Amino acid sequence: MKILVAMSGGVDSSVAALLLKDQGHEVVGATMKLWGGFSDSGCCSVSDVADARMVAQKIGVEHHVFNFTEEFQDAVVDYYVDAHTIGLTPNPCIECNRKIKFDLFIDRALRLGFDYVATGHYAQVSNRDGIFHLTRGLDETKDQSYVISMLNQERLARLMLPIGELKKDYVREIATAAGLVTAFKPDSQDVCFIASTASRADFLGERTKLHPATVVDSESGDVLGEIPAVETVTIGQRRGLGTLGDSKRRYVVDVDFTSKTVFLGSLADTMAKSLFYTNPTWSYKPIDDGELLEFQTSAHGYRNEGYVYHASQMRIDSINPVRRVAPGQTVAFYRGNDVVGSASINVPVGAMEHL
Repeated sequence: MKILVAMSGGVDSSVAALLLKDQGHEVVGATMKLWGGFSDSGCCSVSDVADARMVAQKIGVEHHVFNFTEEFQDAVVDYYVDAHTIGLTPNPCIECNRKIKFDLFIDRALRLGFDYVATGHYAQVSNRDGIFHLTRGLDETKDQSYVISMLNQERLARLMLPIGELKKDYVREIATAAGLVTAFKPDSQDVCFIASTASRADFLGERTKLHPATVVDSESGDVLGEIPAVETVTIGQRRGLGTLGDSKRRYVVDVDFTSKTVFLGSLADTMAKSLFYTNPTWSYKPIDDGELLEFQTSAHGYRNEGYVYHASQMRIDSINPVRRVAPGQTVAFYRGNDVVGSASINVPVGAMEHL
C-alpha cells in the first residue's frame, strides 16, 4: 500500500514511518509547515522540519513539505482569536487536527494517489464488520484519542495509527535502536503559534482589542476588583486574577461576557452535575438519546460517566459532579474504549446554579 506519513519531527511519527516501511509498504513522509510567524515551542518550529527530513533520510523514504500556512492562519489562528472575543476558549490543537491534519492533509494525500495517511497518534483504528472504530491507545498515559475524537467514517477509513498498540517507552527504544535523531526528543506541549516567552494575553492583545472586566464574588455579589482582559479568563481559573486581600482560594465559576463580569467562587462552586454541548459529530451514527457513556473534557483528563442527551437538549447528566468546562472546549464521548463522537462545550452564560 502507498502511505503518506505526517512526520511532525517528533519521535512518535518517526517510528510510525519506520514501522510501516519495515512492513513493506510504499512510504513517503510529509511535514506540514503551518505557522508563518515566530515559533520556539510546540510542533511548528524550523528544527522540526529538519528533524523529520533527517529521519526520512535515515529510514530511506522520500520527504516533502506541505505549506499550509494560509489555511492554518484562517482556520486555526484567526479562529482562536475570534473565539476569545466572544467568550469561547477553543483548543487550537483540536482545531488543527479537525481542519488541517485530518482534512486538508488527507485530501491532498488522496489527490496524490496515496491509499492511506498515517500519523504518530496514540490511538487505534479498527474495521469491525465494515464500521471503522477509533479506540483509545494502549498506553493510557499517552492516549490521544481525545484530540482526534472528531473523525468520522470517511476519515477513519483512510487512517493508519501504527504506534497506537505500543507503549511510549517502547517507541523510544525502537527509535534508539534505529539511530533516529528524534529518539530522545521531548514531547511538544505548548500552543505552537505562541512563543514560550509570551502569554496568551500578549498574543491576543496584538491581534484584537482586550476589555477589562469587573470581578465579583458569586455568593455575596461584592465587587472584588478588576482584571485587564476578560478575553483571557476561563472557567475554573484560579491564577492571574490579582490579590483580593484575603486568604480564600477563589476560582472562576462563570463569565458574563456581555457585561464584562467575572464571577468567583469556591472550589465546590466549580462543580456541576450537568454540562451542555453543541455541534456534535458522531464517529458512525448518533448515539441512543439518554445513553450512558463515558466522557472526557481534556486531553489527559479523568474519565467520567453520564447520560448523554441530544434529541431535545444537548446535555450530559454526569453520574458524579464534574468540574465546569469553559465554553469552546471539546468533550469526547466513549462507549467503553471506543470513541463514539465529540462536541463543543456550550455553557449558557449566566445559567449557573449559584446566580
